[in-house]
Amino acid sequence: MSKNENLIKIFEYALNQEETGKAFFEHSLERMGMGAAISAFKRLIEEEQRHILFINQILKDLKAGEEIKPTEIREMVLEPTDYFDAREKTEFLQQCIEGSMIPDVTVFNTAWLIEKDLSDFYRNMAQNTEGKAKQALMMLSNWEKEHERFFREYRDKLSETYSKMPWGG
Repeated sequence: MSKNENLIKIFEYALNQEETGKAFFEHSLERMGMGAAISAFKRLIEEEQRHILFINQILKDLKAGEEIKPTEIREMVLEPTDYFDAREKTEFLQQCIEGSMIPDVTVFNTAWLIEKDLSDFYRNMAQNTEGKAKQALMMLSNWEKEHERFFREYRDKLSETYSKMPWGG
């Protein structure tokens, strides 16, 4: 298998994973009942769509026999944010506690696992490549690492809160 064919397989897999993650966020958005969570998930969906555009451009270049141009397509990807401002973060966690939103813990845990797996995949693939492909994979890994951090923070806070709640008896 040629170098380009191998890179094409890597980025096709990445594209599939990004599309799966985006679909999960879209489905989870329907379950979110709070404005702050909805806003955060919409921002994440937008970022995932930009990742998909980024990977599609890479695949287009590779399939045309051209070199990857990550610096030219970097503008397609939004810079990660904290998704919630401080007030929204406090309100979101309080609403979860008051509403006993146990499904949110599951959503945040699953989302964290998706983002962690993607970040690890990109980092591992970057270690086995060089040049522009390595640069593109590291960019993707770093972007997913930010998503992973976001979901881990909320998963941990929600899990800790629920573990300390008096559940009766």
